[in-house]
Parts: sequence; C-alpha cells; structure tokens
Amino acid sequence: MTLAEINQQLKAMKAEKIKPLPTEEVIKDDPFEQFLLWFEVALQSASSDPSAMVLATVDAQGYPDTRMVLLKELEYQRFLFFTGYDSKKAKDLHHQKIAALNFYWPDLLYQVRIRGAVEKLDRQKNESYFSTRARDSQLSAASWTQSAVIHGREELEERIQQQAAQYKDQAIPCPENWGGYALCPFEYEFFQRRQWRRHERLLYRLNGKTWDRTWLAP
Repeated sequence: MTLAEINQQLKAMKAEKIKPLPTEEVIKDDPFEQFLLWFEVALQSASSDPSAMVLATVDAQGYPDTRMVLLKELEYQRFLFFTGYDSKKAKDLHHQKIAALNFYWPDLLYQVRIRGAVEKLDRQKNESYFSTRARDSQLSAASWTQSAVIHGREELEERIQQQAAQYKDQAIPCPENWGGYALCPFEYEFFQRRQWRRHERLLYRLNGKTWDRTWLAP
C-alpha cells in the first residue's frame, strides 16, 4: 500500500461507533469516581486491553518521551505501575516527578488524560506485587537491567536460563532495582469523541482539597 493510499484511507475513516457521554445526572464530582465509571465500561466492552496507558515523562534535557505501560492497580487517586528503577522512564521520573497518563479505548471512543505527581512505592508493596507475577516474568525482571545495552536476544535467553537454574525450586526474590510508582493526579480530562468534531471534553483540576470541573470546547 502506498503512502497516498494510506492517507486516502485515513481521510475516509468516520466515527461510526458513537456512544453517548454519560448524562449530567451520572457525571461525578470526584474525577476518580468518574474514571472508575468509564473504566468499568471499558473492562466490560473494550476489545483491547483497557489497562494499557501511555506514560509521558520529561528527561533532564527537557525532552519529552512516551511509552505504553500497564495499569497494575488502583488505589484512591493513585494509579500504580511497575518497572525497572534503572529504566529510561525511571531516570526521567527521578529528574521530573510530574508525569502524564493517557488512556484511549477506541471501541468506546473514550479518552482520559491525567497529569499528576509520581512517587515510588515502598519495598513492601513492591515485594507483595512481585510475588503475584508469573514466574517467567519474575525471571525476566531478575535477569537484566532494563534499558541496558545487550548483544541480542540470545544474551537475554542465556541470562534467563542462568536465573532459572539459580532459583530452581526456590522463590525468586524481588530485585532491588525493580518496583512500582504511583501517579497521584492533580488534573483529569475526559474526552468523548462525537461526529463532526462536536466532541465532549470535561476537565477536572485540583484546587486545594476540592476539584473544579469545567467543560471545554473541542
């Protein structure tokens, strides 16, 4: 397919699966409760993984970066995810402890953008979550430093085999350089796509201990 053909298909795309935004009666004063309302719908009806989210960070040079990560747990006003503490994203978060999340559920035409402060989880929480991971995932986390330069896939497989032999018939301990973060929001934006750019955008901003709610033009 040529670039011109791809662009023609992009122009032809239409929002046919338009679903209504929840009515004013079910819009929550608390944006976390509003997120749970939409997330529950996504869990029940989305064909792709609803826990997938874009994590945006900024490095020490001021350059932004994004990657897909998985939401692993929700606490009240806290979005938890896990990674290697030597990874690129972890280094960015060490420099700038403000980050952004973006959830997009195309089947529903819902998008939720979130900005907030990020903090490391404590060791007990890391170990507790690590113990619930599949053993193969534990082996991967214990076998290398995330984002480190390697010679190829063969090196990864060799390291995994070494770790598997070392911890045969034993529990694999949570690595010291692996763990979680919690993003604590100070801003949410809920976006509902509609035809002819008549989209719905609902913004919440934390003001002290309360949330201000505003409708935005699309």
